[in-house]
Amino acid sequence: IDLPENEMFLPVRAIRGEGTSFYYQEPGQFIDMKSDYLNEIEKIITDMKLDYDEITTWTTDGFFRETPDRVKQFRELGATTVEMECAGMAACALFRKIDFAQILFTADTLADIDNYDERDWGSDSHSAGLKICSQILSRV
Repeated sequence: IDLPENEMFLPVRAIRGEGTSFYYQEPGQFIDMKSDYLNEIEKIITDMKLDYDEITTWTTDGFFRETPDRVKQFRELGATTVEMECAGMAACALFRKIDFAQILFTADTLADIDNYDERDWGSDSHSAGLKICSQILSRV
């Protein structure tokens, strides 16, 4: 799926394709994100009148694992994005009993596996992400 640049996402579930999350939580294919921070992010994004989607993301700690067969497999499980830390951070947060949430936005793309496109690295989303996070931190 070729998503436009600067689309914003809130992961509510991560597919555990990396090793870190298994050190902090019992084995399983998914980890669900439920936290006060996630609720706060949703409120702030809505107040800022920004569009976002709640998604499932695939966490893998090696981009070389993003083969066509694995991409197809994880798309069938509901993955919209792929990144390298969400499942591990969520598992560690659950283990430590602290809140965790993550904001993702599209930047570069590998949608066309033969033609990597760095686009503008999602530069228009950086300031929005910082505003959202600074408002959350000011409420803590």
